[in-house]
Amino acid sequence: MSASQALIEAVDAVWRIPRPGPDNLLSAPRFTALAEICNAEYGGGKPTFALSGALRSPGLPCDLPPALAHLALPPARAAEALADAYQRKAARRLHLCPLDTADELPALAFGSAQVRQYSTEELAGLFDATRLARNFPTRPLKADRLAQFQWLVVEELVQLDHQPERRACPWLYEPLARDFGEIDPHLGKFPPAVEGALAFLLLAPWEQWSTMQEVSWRGFRVPWIHTVSDDLFIRPSPPPSPDTLSLEPHIVTDHWGEDVELERPTTIPLEDEATPELLKFDAAAWQQFEHGRASALFETPIVHFLVRAFLADGMDEVMAHMTAIEAALGLETDHRNKPKTDPRKNLGATKRVMARIAALLGDVQAAADYKDLFEMRSAYVHGRRGLAKVGTTDRVRARSLARRIARALIDVAAQPAQPREVVMGQLLDQGAPML
Repeated sequence: MSASQALIEAVDAVWRIPRPGPDNLLSAPRFTALAEICNAEYGGGKPTFALSGALRSPGLPCDLPPALAHLALPPARAAEALADAYQRKAARRLHLCPLDTADELPALAFGSAQVRQYSTEELAGLFDATRLARNFPTRPLKADRLAQFQWLVVEELVQLDHQPERRACPWLYEPLARDFGEIDPHLGKFPPAVEGALAFLLLAPWEQWSTMQEVSWRGFRVPWIHTVSDDLFIRPSPPPSPDTLSLEPHIVTDHWGEDVELERPTTIPLEDEATPELLKFDAAAWQQFEHGRASALFETPIVHFLVRAFLADGMDEVMAHMTAIEAALGLETDHRNKPKTDPRKNLGATKRVMARIAALLGDVQAAADYKDLFEMRSAYVHGRRGLAKVGTTDRVRARSLARRIARALIDVAAQPAQPREVVMGQLLDQGAPML
């Protein structure tokens, strides 16, 4: 999208501001003149904060140290980028998730996500290293060290419905009368697109593949995500440090026979069967997962707590596994207001969930495992004295049960759609005689 001659000339004037620039760029005459032209050509008011951030991404010369002066785009190209940012209707977000402690995994592609290792050059491109260097000239991206790790990368297309200033500083447009302490119960720690990709991967039996269950049943950890937006009005986040990930010393011998200390990612080895089984997590499996997640069977927060358990530690992890099971197979009417015509109205809530587990998994032992875990959970919640420490076996058992139930519900959702209450009633009828 081409920039007008007036816009190019105004950007050129800002580009010629001598280093180190004015004390307050926002009040500098050349900057305010550029803001007025932007408002005249594109509307939406003067983009004060949005424009100051947008100019740094193509390399505002007065903001760059002399050693990085070569990173500044020519004024005409910077103006083109600014014009494009004003006129575009959608932006691409890349969520870059390091897979810390991961063993060597096969490359996967599903939906808008990929799992694989990237070269230093590829990773620098994903992070938009040049833009980062322009915005954070004293904090270089250490792409070579980050490239030692495997990554989950999730792409997301978002519609741009607001003017630049609101895109850059959305908090300035929040109504003052709103409750700033309110909680959206449906939001997780990570963006929904990442949470969905993680939930899909968590359907794999990582706890069975782990060779070091006492250390972790997880096939990987995601300690943070770095989101890259190609919207010029969204200022990028600072480059992450590789030191936030798990690295260990690695001694090699050079051609002179001398020991050289390097570093490599710490890994938790998986069983050999993991690789061929993970290859089944492809586009077709993702479509089945998405179909199930959109069904009535997943209208409760199963996915949220499946991911919550993955991200949590200690007893919080176990509680999240148990909550995922309750969300999957529990009904409000299990606890009260049972219909008088219900032939199983005398069956308690816990036994109802047990019956559904037995029917869904075709496994009576799984129902017994749930009972044991539920009693442990109740002892913790109600503060019973003498509660023993939760061993690795129970921790893994809770994870495995939650995963198997979620996986089985995906399969049920592939059948002709029925209301959730109907499916739960059918499972109860099938499972109750098995107990």
